[in-house]
Amino acid sequence: MEKLVIKGPTPLKGEVKINGAKNAAVAILPATLLIDGVCTIDNLPHISDVMISCEILEKLGAKITWNNKNSVTIDTRNIHTTKAPLDLTSKFRASYYILGSMLGRKKEIEVGMPGGCQLGARPIDQHVKGFEMLGAEVTVGNGTIFATADKLVGNSIYMDIVSVGATINIMLAATLAEGTTTIDNAAKEPHVVDVANFLNTMGADIRGAGTDVIKINGVKKLKGNATYSVVPDQIEAGTFMLAAVATRGDLLIKNCITKHLDSITAKIIEVGGIVEDYGDSLRVYCKKRPTKANIKTLPHPGFPTDLQPQMGVVLSLADGTSIINESIWESRFQYTQELNKMGAKITAQGKTAIFEGVEKLSGAPVYSTDLRAGAALIIAGTSAHGITEIYNLEHIDRGYENIEERFKSIGAQIERVKE
Repeated sequence: MEKLVIKGPTPLKGEVKINGAKNAAVAILPATLLIDGVCTIDNLPHISDVMISCEILEKLGAKITWNNKNSVTIDTRNIHTTKAPLDLTSKFRASYYILGSMLGRKKEIEVGMPGGCQLGARPIDQHVKGFEMLGAEVTVGNGTIFATADKLVGNSIYMDIVSVGATINIMLAATLAEGTTTIDNAAKEPHVVDVANFLNTMGADIRGAGTDVIKINGVKKLKGNATYSVVPDQIEAGTFMLAAVATRGDLLIKNCITKHLDSITAKIIEVGGIVEDYGDSLRVYCKKRPTKANIKTLPHPGFPTDLQPQMGVVLSLADGTSIINESIWESRFQYTQELNKMGAKITAQGKTAIFEGVEKLSGAPVYSTDLRAGAALIIAGTSAHGITEIYNLEHIDRGYENIEERFKSIGAQIERVKE
């Protein structure tokens, strides 16, 4: 078993370069299945979800060539099976993108029910609805999802709820469908736009990504033979921004799209932090104890649910009482029990948590309950007095590349050790 051992408190100072977006990468890799050819993906984060995605592609018949740890060339001309390995697809949530891609390419696919962080009910009904409206038959049962179609035909699809996964999956399936597909009430997250940009680079005709309405004009094939670079990770950037505030540090965050970070920037300024925008980088610093604030997570461009735990650490240390309303995932507050072990005063019930700010946190043994909770605990350990030990690192490694070395480079006293 591995654990992270952190000695604090340490104000984080220096600069950090943001990697490619995990949420974009795990959708773009399955999207390569739509190409009857070769393409190269650059700026991939070197994380376990990306490694498993590539392993799934290989099992389906793709040829994977690593150019370096952040760049891969994928040849999908010889896809020879429509049954994805159930043991791999059940390991993480984004494996469901295999469904849309393979429906578009082969008109048939079987995958295991997607896994990932346990954040409460995460139904795929909107995905199924979309596939069925394009002409597919979908069967869910016995831990698998099986989808098949004689052909896919464009249709007008209204999303009952804003769903990033379903928006991307329908977009994938519709890319090679006959006619035009319109997705109303579509998700607008940056990684939705990135997947559309990738597909368009390869020959698709997708318009309106980043707005409420996405229109996909089906094409006969994607040409490939192009190189695409994954968008910078807004969640990773936000994680380091909030780390600077929680530790009363001073960080220059490079290689980010600052427009994607507006909702985080607004809240950091509200609690007393300072943000300087340089176009493709941000300087974030905080010289005093943060002040209270209320947060409600919302689909983009609202405050992201994936930064809610990291913001929770800031509010744990804030002067006054704050409230977070979580409108996306019902079980996202599991991390608050771990922060309470460190001296925080948080009362969480349902989708609401009340944070009574304390002057300091104290080191303790804690457990990462999910990917973003793990990042929050690293921030908490860095700002806490004493020794913090963080377990369940497999969650953190799913979404953050070389996390301890990157925190160490900005001053954190952090080590990964084996027990």
